[in-house]
Amino acid sequence: MASEIKRLLRARAAKRATFNRQCLHSKVCLKDTWRRPRGLHSKQRKDYLAKGEHPEAGFGSPKAVRGFHPSGYREVRVFTVAELEGIDAATTAVRIGGSVGGAKRAVIQNKAAELGIKVLNAKEAKVAAVVEEVQSND
Repeated sequence: MASEIKRLLRARAAKRATFNRQCLHSKVCLKDTWRRPRGLHSKQRKDYLAKGEHPEAGFGSPKAVRGFHPSGYREVRVFTVAELEGIDAATTAVRIGGSVGGAKRAVIQNKAAELGIKVLNAKEAKVAAVVEEVQSND
């Protein structure tokens, strides 16, 4: 099954298309997020070749790998050390929540390393400083 997942992830990456917003190049204030073209005379709405693709059925990722991280792991958001207990290290990776502080993040990262769980948004510099501080206090 692992080879099948890798094949589907490669297929998903190869199928990535960029859908550009109409007139994005000419207006500074527009953000690079897709918006459906609605103008009566819009060339992009009329599907002229050089005006950019529309997202349509068929651009989605395969159901078996939908929601997977590009590394091939399922993502789980974690806020406490207790949430690491039921996680399968072979198929699941952890993303530490943004509201978790530095000290608690260091504890979560150390526990994840002990359990062999991959942390997707690890912060190395703060971990070393906090671990040294905790060890010096003991």
